[in-house]
Amino acid sequence: MFFMEYISHYYSPLGGITLASDGKSLTGLWFDGQKHFGSTLESISETNDDLPIFRDTRLWLDIYFKGKDPLFTPKLNAKGTEFRKHVWTILLGIPYGETMTYGEIACKIAEERNKPSFSAQAVGGAVGHNPISLIIPCHRVVGYEGNLTGYAGGIERKRYLLRNEERGKRNEAKRLSVGRAKR
Repeated sequence: MFFMEYISHYYSPLGGITLASDGKSLTGLWFDGQKHFGSTLESISETNDDLPIFRDTRLWLDIYFKGKDPLFTPKLNAKGTEFRKHVWTILLGIPYGETMTYGEIACKIAEERNKPSFSAQAVGGAVGHNPISLIIPCHRVVGYEGNLTGYAGGIERKRYLLRNEERGKRNEAKRLSVGRAKR
């Protein structure tokens, strides 16, 4: 069966980003040169910047890099094992500007599976192989006591992303408090 995948590029404050799509959904988003770059790309891909999913994703990225919560998620189709997809679904539930530890995710999975415990290392493997960085927010996962640990895009990028979200949350809180004060 012939399968075509499309790519597009986006230039962010942190460097180039490559986007991938099956034509309808976003299947990949990687910082150029990051660990596991293009891990889910098929061998046949074609550049097509005009796909609606790429326009939606570029809009999401524009809003995000301006320090705001985009408040929508482009249509996603992350390729991976059922376990990895489960972890990525949990990541999608981490609110903008907040973090969760690998251990907390492992506890959540153990609870959902009615098990006494689950491996934080297994969670780390799934987080590290996330094919749709930023939108599936693997950068919001931190080590025990909030320590910054591995990030496929690099620790400096992770630090930038977390600070960007922290500033965005503070600015939004200020805007809301000023709005309430004017009433």
